[in-house]
Amino acid sequence: MKRFARQTFSSYAINVFILFATACLMSMKPENKKMEPIETKEIVPGIYSIKDTFVNLFIIRDGDSYVVIDAGSNQKVIAQEMKSLKINPDKVEAILLTHTHPDHIAAIGLFKNAHIYLSANELETVDGLKPDKLKLGKETYKNEFSFVKHQQIIRFKAISIQVISTPGHTLGSTSYLLNRNYLFVGDAFSLNNGKVDKPNEIYTKDMKTAIESFENINNLPLAEFIFTAHTGYTNNYKNAVKTELK
Repeated sequence: MKRFARQTFSSYAINVFILFATACLMSMKPENKKMEPIETKEIVPGIYSIKDTFVNLFIIRDGDSYVVIDAGSNQKVIAQEMKSLKINPDKVEAILLTHTHPDHIAAIGLFKNAHIYLSANELETVDGLKPDKLKLGKETYKNEFSFVKHQQIIRFKAISIQVISTPGHTLGSTSYLLNRNYLFVGDAFSLNNGKVDKPNEIYTKDMKTAIESFENINNLPLAEFIFTAHTGYTNNYKNAVKTELK
């Protein structure tokens, strides 16, 4: 009788789990359908999109080397797409992470010579002492890395990038403004019919904070382009930020 009860409870637990998993998948479908990444190409001179299944990472030419915004979800796909553009991963000097969800960090290992930049708020604990290695998710990386702060300017060979804190999607979500013209927002915001919109509902940690973060990117006087990780880009920044997030 006890054995029968245990089997019955086990079957019940399995059924509950299946129902829960099914409900989660069903709720994710409408949000996933909104994801329309850009095809792999050179968008404007010196700025490239890499399509990695359902997400984009972006590559910026910096003289004879490159800077990468995020690191995608599939290292093999990214390597193939970069090869099609004749870009050598060994020439990537820096990776700027907008956040550390798995679909934005998977190909870090491809860029062995890159210095990693990210917000300290993306780590669960920061004890004030810089560790020797960077651990993100299940992986530990040997790359050198630095924590970035709001309004910090990072200078490379021929480009400069301004750090803009845009938390909400994750605690440390960060946007990057290239040469005051090109804004990369990762998942901090989406684009909907050419207008800035809220981030993906399902995957966002704190929507209230995400909406408040809009104030940090809606008044950039020289900005022209906005690039998102999942919903394409616009070359009409002024029109895109003429909106109210609710």
